[in-house]
Formats: sequence, structure tokens, C-alpha cells
Amino acid sequence: MADDKFSSVPAAHVHENPLLSTIRTTYKSFWERRESLGLSNPGSYENINREFSRDVSLTNFMFAGLRAEWTKPISHSPFFQLSHQLSMGAQTMSPYTFSALYGTSNVFLQGTMENDGSLSARSNYRWSDSLVTKTGAQIQSGQGVLSIENDYTGTDFTASLKAMNPSIIEGGIKGVFIANCLQSITPSLALGLEAVWQRIAMNTSPEVLLSYGAKYRGSDWIASLQIQPDMPQGQGSSVNSSYWRKLTDKVSVGADLSLEFTPGMGGQGNLMGGGWEKKGAASAAAKYEFRASTFRAQVDNKGRLSCLLEKTILPAIRVTFAGEMDHLKQQAKVGFGVSVEAMSEELMEQAEKGGVQAPSLPF
Repeated sequence: MADDKFSSVPAAHVHENPLLSTIRTTYKSFWERRESLGLSNPGSYENINREFSRDVSLTNFMFAGLRAEWTKPISHSPFFQLSHQLSMGAQTMSPYTFSALYGTSNVFLQGTMENDGSLSARSNYRWSDSLVTKTGAQIQSGQGVLSIENDYTGTDFTASLKAMNPSIIEGGIKGVFIANCLQSITPSLALGLEAVWQRIAMNTSPEVLLSYGAKYRGSDWIASLQIQPDMPQGQGSSVNSSYWRKLTDKVSVGADLSLEFTPGMGGQGNLMGGGWEKKGAASAAAKYEFRASTFRAQVDNKGRLSCLLEKTILPAIRVTFAGEMDHLKQQAKVGFGVSVEAMSEELMEQAEKGGVQAPSLPF
């Protein structure tokens, strides 16, 4: 009886402690007010302008020359497929690339090998609905790159912590470490911050870089802004802004503007008569979705006009036409690609019947 009475005293004392009670009440009130705002997740800081860069922009889609891709799905659940890609006349693509994908609801694995011996691997693991760990490794021309990233997706924010080539074996810490967060402030406005700490070698001083971002979501449009006051190695400052709008269910447009301010010869800024050198890049793009095809077009301030058409001929065959004309340099590039998905009859029957659902991979 004495022990039970004695053990109950601290619990009652903690419960009646005015300081802890005030902290608990304040914390509860804060979360209740936060939930009452109805804030949604704004996405990640790294992809703050993803609506433009991944939807309408041609930067990640353009290619030149000939490209053929053959994909062989092995199973739907777990997801497993093999692919072979051949290319000709393109300096940015390897002549031959082999890749394999494997994924479940918690695990994603990808391995790629090119004809010159370059290897790359990715792995994602979902610890919970909110936390995903991503690792990547690449070996090319005798040099290796290792990255480890942890992404946490909350109800109204996304935070990320990433390390690239971290090392402590030379008597200190070196590598690149990146931490960022994008937080919804109102149902329309989100603000973000990114901090970078990097040291390339132990005989150099570490650098700390900060960048700030904002994202505003309208009824049918999204605008983003990123400001980096200090670029690596004192190379100046940069500002990037983008705008994306969905005109109809099938038409989307967007624009992007980037400005860089670098110190001129003789010093930084106006010191020693150096002045600032200003560089800018602007582009506007549009996307139109037909019933069985997608058309994208883009024009930039350097006089380059690009377009890309993806058309599905059959459920397993897709062709891609790409073209770019540089009016200032009087140059033109053309690309043609074919993608074939060789699915077995058994998998096709399963897909048509809807008996097997592919897992939600932890991207």
C-alpha cells in the first residue's frame, strides 16, 4: 500500500504542475487552430515548380536522334520489369542502357547499366505513410556518387534531409548536406527554406548556402518563386520564378524566368570597379492532351522553338516525335522514338480483368 501511494504522487504532481499543464494546453490549442485552417500538403521544396518543370516544360522530354525502348513486365504485384534502350545520333544518351525495376508498397529498387560500364542504383524504403528513405549510387568513369535522403510528408508540410558523398575517414566531415522544408501558411500560400552545408575537400573551408521559396496556389493556376542570395564559391545570386495554369481539362500553359547576378572582373559587386554581370533565361510552354496523344511546345529567349508529340498507336506501342529549331545559331535537331511494352498474355488478361492491382511504389 505504501509503495502504491508513493508511486502515485509523481504522476499526480506532473498532472497538476502548472508549467506542464500550460505547455500541454498551448500545444493542444495550437494544433486545433492549425487543423481548423484546413491546410494541405504543398509538396516538396525540391519540386516547388514541378507543375511547370514536369508537366508542360520540354527540358526533361527533349532528345535528338533515334531511340528505341523495349519493356518486359514480369509481374504486377510485386511490380517487376526489365527494359532495354537503344539510341543513335544523340550525345546525351547512351547507345545502350539496360535497367530493371522492382517494387512493392514499401520497397522500390532500380538498377541501370550502360554500354560503357556505368552503373547506377536507386532504392526507396517506406517506413510509414509519412517517412521514406531514398538511397542512390552511381559509378561512372571511375568516380562514384552516393546519396542518402529522408523525406517526411506531413499533413501541411514536407521536410527533407539529404547527404551526398558523406565521409569522415579523412579526419573531418566532408560532403554535401541539404536540409529543406516547405510549409503551408494559408490554404493558398506555402513558404520554404533550404540550407546547404558543403565541403569538397578537407583543405578547403566549408560553405553554408541558404535559399528561400514561396508557392501560391490559385483556383486554376500556381506560381512559385525561389531566391538564392549566395551561390556556391561566391558566384553571385540567383532568382527563379515560374507560372503554371490549366486553361481547360486538356490544355495547360506555363512560363519560367531565371536571373543570375554574378560579380564582374575585378571584384564583387561594385567593388574595385567590377560591377555585376546579369544573365537571364526565359521560356514559355504549352501542353495539349488529345485522346490518344500529347503535344508539347516551348519557346525561349535564345530563339529556340521546340515541340514534342507522344502518340499511342496501340496499348503496347507508343511513338515520340521531337524537334528543335535554334533560329540564332541556324541549327535544327530532330528525334524519333518507339516504345514497346511486351506484356505476356497472362498479365494482359489480369490487367483487363482488374484482378491484380499494382502496388503504390514509395517514390
